[in-house]
Amino acid sequence: MPLNSPHQALLIFAKNPCLGHVKTRLARELGDETALAVYRHLLRLTREATYFLPCRIALFYSDFVDKTDDWDEQRFEKRVQSGSDLGERMSNAFREIFADGSVSQAVIIGTDCPDLSPALLAKAFFALETHDFVLGPALDGGYYLLGMKALEESVFQKKTWSTDTVLRDTRDDLQALGKSFFLLPTLRDVDTPADLPAELLGQITGHER
Repeated sequence: MPLNSPHQALLIFAKNPCLGHVKTRLARELGDETALAVYRHLLRLTREATYFLPCRIALFYSDFVDKTDDWDEQRFEKRVQSGSDLGERMSNAFREIFADGSVSQAVIIGTDCPDLSPALLAKAFFALETHDFVLGPALDGGYYLLGMKALEESVFQKKTWSTDTVLRDTRDDLQALGKSFFLLPTLRDVDTPADLPAELLGQITGHER
């Protein structure tokens, strides 16, 4: 299946960019305004990396659909996350996208990985041609991408989210289920000041750390 199919869907999880509510670990050291500027920059990078992908794209906001932001409604299907924790929200998003029966490959990403590229996202979909799942490992022990061909709720259950055990526990789940999975290159998520190169911070805020 080429990457130009309505049967392929990219799910993007994004927080509404509100002062004091994004990148809180960054904000503890750099302040709320800088944390918000960093997050807006990450949103822009994610938007640029995904806009021209020839597949369906569903943007799931954390709190409310923003019809006035920079995400083109003609390109991004705007929805709202639902669920009590990250695992339940991701599970519900996959359930939604698979519900109409037309999607046979779905990949979810967040907006914290500045090194995501169109080529890497295309590689994730191609991997699903020959594997049940695809994972994008993050340096912090989590994952920046997860793809599947049918909803498997167990991969979202019994996880301690935002810890260094998430990727390992997810791989253990897939192995226990007898599912095949493909690993993409390991990339960094930006969650703490240590994750943010000084030159990138300078580019965003106009000063060096």
